[in-house]
Amino acid sequence: MTDSAGTPGDPDDSAAGEDRTPDAPPPGKASEPAAESEPGAEATPAEESEPGEKGEPGAAVAPGGETRSGSGSGPGPAPGKSPEGWAGRSGLDITVKRKRHWLRWTALGASFVVLVGAGVGWWLYKKLDGNIRTDTSAAAELKAYEKERPVSVVHDAENILLIGSDSRAGDNRKYGRDDGGSQRSDTTILLHLAANRKSATAMSIPRDLMVNIPACHKADKTATRAQFAQFNWAFEMGGTACTIRTVEKMTGIRIDHHMVIDFNGFKDMVNAVHGVEICLKESVDDKDAHLKLDAGRHKLNGEQALGYVRARKSLGNGSDTDRMDRQQQFLGALVNKVQSNGVLLNPTRLYPVLDAATKALTTDPGLDSLKDLYDLVRGMRDVPTEKVQFLTVPRQPYHLDRNRDELVQPDADKLFKQLRDDEPVAVVPAGKLKGDGKSDDKNPDSADASGPSPTPTYSGNNAATDLCKR
Repeated sequence: MTDSAGTPGDPDDSAAGEDRTPDAPPPGKASEPAAESEPGAEATPAEESEPGEKGEPGAAVAPGGETRSGSGSGPGPAPGKSPEGWAGRSGLDITVKRKRHWLRWTALGASFVVLVGAGVGWWLYKKLDGNIRTDTSAAAELKAYEKERPVSVVHDAENILLIGSDSRAGDNRKYGRDDGGSQRSDTTILLHLAANRKSATAMSIPRDLMVNIPACHKADKTATRAQFAQFNWAFEMGGTACTIRTVEKMTGIRIDHHMVIDFNGFKDMVNAVHGVEICLKESVDDKDAHLKLDAGRHKLNGEQALGYVRARKSLGNGSDTDRMDRQQQFLGALVNKVQSNGVLLNPTRLYPVLDAATKALTTDPGLDSLKDLYDLVRGMRDVPTEKVQFLTVPRQPYHLDRNRDELVQPDADKLFKQLRDDEPVAVVPAGKLKGDGKSDDKNPDSADASGPSPTPTYSGNNAATDLCKR
């Protein structure tokens, strides 16, 4: 129905009439509203028609083309909507749009950072992984002699043969004469990792130790004869596989993995940890080892460290035994620095060490990936430095040639059995045992010197030893 001319309007209509412009049509001629609504109710979407839309219910076109809603309302917002409300809604829409815009850019930026980080991480991983060289020829040779090799005794214990190559080829020629690219094992260490990963024992094997070397194949596939000779000949004649078979024949210990490290790789690793501290009782000037230092405390860089572990005639008593003790002490100090400085838990400090180490390594197929090496290092990460022990196989001067060594028995076989069976080994500094390099039936560090040692004890040291406090 429509309002009659004499009928008073309701409060909403009165309010609307007060706001009319002079052009507004007189009362009684306004368009019929689409529907009655409660006073003060907000307009529905049908009431909020866009200008110029004709024929919609509740819409009236005023002179001049303005669209009016409701009964006789003037230009502007629909009943119940103030101009301030429309402005507020418009501002809210803009704020929401800006917020959504900001969120989209934030998400896009975060995605980009994640992608870049993942890409860099993958590139670094592939770079380190690609540094490692694989010794496939040794694996093939060992497979051919599988029936002759000892079997593993303790599950989860691992035995890794570390071989320091003294090849004079390439960048290493400045350290001596290059014999056509030939190489010998300057340093060989059998690293035994306990099954519970609570200890690690590194046993050095003298390069001049007289041993039985089995028949092996050379790089040109020709065969060598089995012979009794000094240990480092095995590497020169038959490479890594021949060295592994010689160690297994001597000790009865199954070698699970091997790593070959060259001179430059050792230097780079020392440089990666920013040097290692040592103390010298006397000054040294060794042209062959490229080492010249005064007595006292020094932080050795890679080049100096290599000279320190290789020097023979200018440090100590000039024996290979003394040189091996010095190598063990230095390796212990290197391990201690890596652990004490948190290198293994700090990616920015760990990367240079891994880069240097992977470039220096040639490994068997079982350790030729970064994941394999990481699993190995992770297993050793929680080993206390005092349980990372270094010792040399019990030996004495060879009875036919004082310039060569031979095993001391039964001490050597007892040590081999301990490592083979994953039993604990104790070491004490040189000079505290009855004999040089021999095991002792008494524990020199026990309160009761007359009581038996809980484990056989050998001359050696551990990674917690401070070289400047010995």
